[in-house]
Amino acid sequence: MEVLIFLLFILVLAIFLGFEIISKVPSLLHTPLMSGSNAISGVTIVGALIAAGLGEGEDTAALIGGVAVAFATINVVGGYLVTNRMLSMFKKKDK
Repeated sequence: MEVLIFLLFILVLAIFLGFEIISKVPSLLHTPLMSGSNAISGVTIVGALIAAGLGEGEDTAALIGGVAVAFATINVVGGYLVTNRMLSMFKKKDK
């Protein structure tokens, strides 16, 4: 039960911190910021894997950790896809 409360605390803290940081960034810089932070977002996957592993005896904690792994992976892959699309807009077009 302590692990579940700890994971929920981390989730609420991450939501609050993420909202505060992103709301202070001008909209013009959102895509380049996401592009630069994709490598750092890999740390989120590591943290989610650790959180999933902490729930050894509790199915709920393991389930929340597994969902965190899925969301972190979607975040990283989506960020790279958006970055690739953004960079392709700056390539010269062949005639």
